[in-house]
Amino acid sequence: MFWKRKPKKQEGPEATDSAAEVAVDDKAAAGATDSGTAGENPSEEKDAVAEAAEKDSGRADGSEKDPGGAEADAASTDEKPVADADADEAPADDEKPVVGEGEPDAEAAEADEDAEEVAAEADEPVGLFADETEEAGVTGPDPDGITRVRSVGVFEFDDEKFDVVANTWIVKADDEGVIVIDPGYDAEAVLEAVGDREIYLVACTNAYGPHIESAIKVAEEADADIALHPREMRAWRRHHGAEHRPEIEVEGQGALDIADLHIDVLALPGTSSGSVGYYIAELGVVFSGDALRKGEPGMVGNTYIDYTTQLASIGEALLSLPPDTRILPDRGPSTTSGAESKNFDSWV
Repeated sequence: MFWKRKPKKQEGPEATDSAAEVAVDDKAAAGATDSGTAGENPSEEKDAVAEAAEKDSGRADGSEKDPGGAEADAASTDEKPVADADADEAPADDEKPVVGEGEPDAEAAEADEDAEEVAAEADEPVGLFADETEEAGVTGPDPDGITRVRSVGVFEFDDEKFDVVANTWIVKADDEGVIVIDPGYDAEAVLEAVGDREIYLVACTNAYGPHIESAIKVAEEADADIALHPREMRAWRRHHGAEHRPEIEVEGQGALDIADLHIDVLALPGTSSGSVGYYIAELGVVFSGDALRKGEPGMVGNTYIDYTTQLASIGEALLSLPPDTRILPDRGPSTTSGAESKNFDSWV
């Protein structure tokens, strides 16, 4: 792959073709559960229970069980040997833990379940962008220097119109400048949130309206380059014409070095063939566009374009990131890779 640069600027985003780093897949570890020992009786404990049953000569029916029968009773229920032993005499103190072994194990299993619930709650996203509000406005910056601008617009797709609230993300690249991801419907609000800082790059995750509507206006105001996957050019031309083409062609497994940021480009085809995500490992954040939103794969309008491919993109590129990675989508609240990993099987 290559990065096409417009020669107009001496300084700006430095593009590289380094492969995107694939993070360790913690999904299997996050999804694994503690098998526990509830309900299990080791063979030595069964023998002790059987011996206690044999010594009890006061059974109600006066019959004598063989060791195999006592062992079978102990295996079928933890309480029956206790009842038998209580018929004449209580078991010795050192025998009680053996007879009641299942109870501590059950408590341990319950504790494990509680621990899993706590872990699940820990995966729930927190912070400025986890709110469910669907109103235009500016939120941030957060401690990582990320600001969200929400704008309201109408998305036209397949001869239908949809009212949407789009997320535009402004990311601090250094003390002097930022990058803008998915400029939505309000260029003025974006520029106001940027303030006196320079815009080094306008990066789009694909060429649907909510992701590129204000791209040209924001870029021209700041004399910034626009980045887009080459497969999105047809949709771009339908929206903006052929007069102003994006200066940088981005593809999956590529990377951009912009000021203090190293940005890996993730291929996320599914909603469109050229959808990408932007992953900044040092901030622990990925901008997923419409590929993945909180609790669901993203839809285009009210439909899925290529659901199978989209799920593959989510599983391979987004859920393979560290579980505490924040996912900042084109619409709705933030989420995390760990939280969405728990939902993946239900989508399949």
